[in-house]
Amino acid sequence: MLVEPFEVDPGRLGPRGSTRDGDDTDDVTLDRCDVEIGPPILRPTSLRDFYAFERHVATMWARRDQAVPDAWYRLPIFYFGNVSEVRGPDESVWAPRGSTELDYELEIAALVDTPARDLEATRAEEIIGGYTIFNDWSARDLQREETVVRLGPAKGKDFAASIGPYLVTPDELTDARTGKGFDLTATASVNGQELSRGTWADLHFSFGEMLARASADARLVPGDLIGSGTVGSGCLLEIKDERFGRWLEPGDQVTLSVERLGALSNPVVARPT
Repeated sequence: MLVEPFEVDPGRLGPRGSTRDGDDTDDVTLDRCDVEIGPPILRPTSLRDFYAFERHVATMWARRDQAVPDAWYRLPIFYFGNVSEVRGPDESVWAPRGSTELDYELEIAALVDTPARDLEATRAEEIIGGYTIFNDWSARDLQREETVVRLGPAKGKDFAASIGPYLVTPDELTDARTGKGFDLTATASVNGQELSRGTWADLHFSFGEMLARASADARLVPGDLIGSGTVGSGCLLEIKDERFGRWLEPGDQVTLSVERLGALSNPVVARPT
């Protein structure tokens, strides 16, 4: 596993790592509670978020009493997110101005580590440097108003995105490969109550197919993030009425977990004034 490196000044450490009395500090160990972990990618160059889990897509269209469009099965579809509002583990999130319908979205993101253009889907995953958990927070009321005019999402999405806690290299997942994804369970919990459960293996489009679409007539660069879209059942919009009964509120703690990628937890707070 790879995490964003950080430097420690041994002279400023407390008693367990101090060099003030000449102790050897080549191997410094810090307790997790003493370390603030930031996002594993500090400055993503772009964020393309796809729509690749059929169960989630079918549920969304069923809510409109419509079938999934044929185009969805042919084309990996994505939108551009806002990289200026990327947060890490334990960082607070709040509903944007005018919204009362804050939602989480359980996703996986891949990090591009090699410049590429016009990739073939069969080899596109070779440019992935690692995977991380991705929470694509949504303001459902704002999103609903915007997308009715066939454009967006805009303010319904760009107020926050959380990633972390780790960036896991592809070689650590090889033995879990199944079909177009990995046989790894993904869950979402609010205040310790599990609400969502799915598997990475349910992808309709592989990350290779997503990257091929993203790189068509466009240059991908190191630092670009590619989101998978929401795992089936992985948001309140799908399961709120049956399992939770409300949207997220200040005081809630949202935790997304994916096997081998760890657990990404963020508190929901009141919007700062």
